[in-house]
Parts: sequence; structure tokens; C-alpha cells
Amino acid sequence: MGFLKQCDEDFAENCRQGGCRHCGNKLHRANFKRKPRGGVEVDSEVYRFSFCCSEEGCRKRHTPASVRFLGRRVYLGFVVVLVSAMRHGITPERVQELRERLSIDRRTLERWRVWWQENFVHSGFWKAARAQFMPVLCESTLPLSLCEVFKIERRDKLLELLKFLSPLTASTLLSREGF
Repeated sequence: MGFLKQCDEDFAENCRQGGCRHCGNKLHRANFKRKPRGGVEVDSEVYRFSFCCSEEGCRKRHTPASVRFLGRRVYLGFVVVLVSAMRHGITPERVQELRERLSIDRRTLERWRVWWQENFVHSGFWKAARAQFMPVLCESTLPLSLCEVFKIERRDKLLELLKFLSPLTASTLLSREGF
């Protein structure tokens, strides 16, 4: 998980250096605790990097993109991607095992499925990003089709996929895209 945290720190530093998007003033750290499920964190406390404008009349929050978290979901981003993708090629017994090992409720799996099939495919992010893929990806098998095109068998390729999805996690998109 260290390499994912380092990516998030890089995103956070770029956000901080850019200043407030609303008034241009300096940003102060305003990290908040998260209790992610679905993975082992080495840190006893896990924080979502975030900033707040220093200007008293502005004080707007700026939450940079993340490869560890996928929007406001409590599960780690890679868990949401991989488990959702696995639903296309695994047996009900395997789904049951995933639920037991990762403590993911059937309803949560269904919510993720709906999000990929409805919210994600209709998002402005996906409408712009899907043009990058030739041949066109099969939207009915998302995120499996994304996992296949990114060839996520290797850790660095999974990181590339998470970076690709990271704009979905920034505060500018969270409110617009149904997170």
C-alpha cells in the first residue's frame, strides 16, 4: 500500500502548489481520517489528503485525486475495481468466498455493479475518456474490460488503471458525478 500512498502524496502536493481554485490563495492541510476496508494498511491511521483555502471568506475545500480511494466508498479503490471485474468471470461460490474474506455484503457488490453500469458509463469523465480506447471497450463488462486493456496482472499496470480513474476521486468531480 506504500506505493499507492506515495502516489496520493504526489497528487496532494500538486494540488497544494496550485493554490485555491476559487481565489488563488494558499491552501492549508485539512486531511480527514478514513477507515478503508478490503486491504491491509501499514499505518494505524489512514488519512485522505485534503486542503482548505487559507482565505477567511473563501475556506473552500480541495480534495485531490486519489489512487487509494474511489470516491466516498469505504473500500479501497483497487478492491472496488478488482472485485467488480471478477463478477464477470467467477462462480457464485467465488463471490461468496470474496464476501467472506473481505466482508463485502452482497448488496454492496450490487451497488458497485449499478455504479459501473449506470453512473460511471453516463459520467462526463467516461464520455471523454472512452475515446482513448480502440477498439471501443464493452461497457456492459466494465470494469473487467478496463482491467483487460490495462493488463492489470502486474502491479504497475494496476497502478496505471487506478491513476486513470483518479480524476473521479477529486473534489471537483465528486459532486457532479453522483458520488
